[in-house]
Amino acid sequence: MLLTAKDKVHQFYNQFTSDDRVLILINADPDAIGSAMAVKRLLWRKVNNITISNINIIDRPDNCAMVELLGVKLTHTKDLNVKRFNRVVMVDSQPSHNVLFEKYAIDLIIDHHPDSGSKAPFQDIRPKYGATATIMTEYLRAARIKPAIKLATALLLGIKNDTSNFEQQTLVEDVRSFQYLFRHANKHLVRKIEQSEIRPDYLKFYKKALENRRIRNGKVFVFLGPVPNPDVCVLVADFFLRVSSIKWSIVAGYHQKKLVIIFRSDGLRKNAGKIAEQGFAGFGSAGGHKAMARAEIDLTILRPLIDHKDDSKVIRWIINQIKTKTPPADTKK
Repeated sequence: MLLTAKDKVHQFYNQFTSDDRVLILINADPDAIGSAMAVKRLLWRKVNNITISNINIIDRPDNCAMVELLGVKLTHTKDLNVKRFNRVVMVDSQPSHNVLFEKYAIDLIIDHHPDSGSKAPFQDIRPKYGATATIMTEYLRAARIKPAIKLATALLLGIKNDTSNFEQQTLVEDVRSFQYLFRHANKHLVRKIEQSEIRPDYLKFYKKALENRRIRNGKVFVFLGPVPNPDVCVLVADFFLRVSSIKWSIVAGYHQKKLVIIFRSDGLRKNAGKIAEQGFAGFGSAGGHKAMARAEIDLTILRPLIDHKDDSKVIRWIINQIKTKTPPADTKK
């Protein structure tokens, strides 16, 4: 029997007592930040204390603007005393998504990514949803909690970001949540945050991408070398997809001794998530949705395969992996 939103919220609340010290664990991006804020609001005055903690460094300009303008209080996991907490909630991610999650015993998982087989006493994983923020908006409404302006703005940004303004996979639930949040959010803040996209020191990566891009049959391939954050690859991949003749954008770079490959597509025919899995899952983590995906490969695995210091060889290897491991396009509309 399918559970209603009220049933889910009731089960959610049953996981906590008033003495609990709750850690909300995220890999910070707009959807994760907004969802974590919603969990904190749901548990307000119901538990002893709540901390939102991010495993990643937040340096993407729009994410930094979101945290600053919405007054989001975050504590990086490196600054945590894990023993202080007796309940751990994970939103917009699952334990297997990052090795930095491994040392935490997760009690609750709420996510919209494909189920990776993780187990927790409470799980609400809905891969057909466009954003975890949609799930959390349903929780708030079921709990009869009207979101404050900053919370509504954060959740709205989460839905807009993870659905690419409804250009990617969405359900009618995403649209309904967006419409509801739109009435309570600050649209001027949304615009200001979304327009805070490029840092001055990122411009050199755009320059390198433009100078060294390889274009084949509507696909652009770019290798950026070492990057300060994988978000640089995401920004460059999104940038190239705005070019009318580009149907696929594959951008890679090195970060924390890993090769990170970002996939973006127009969502027609081939599935980006499947292509990432078919080409790179044998070397590391890989997967995603129809129009966006990601692969990460440790350099210890990559070094025996290619000269990882030669940019041209790295990009050629990526092209060959996609070409040899990917079946012909599905021409069905």
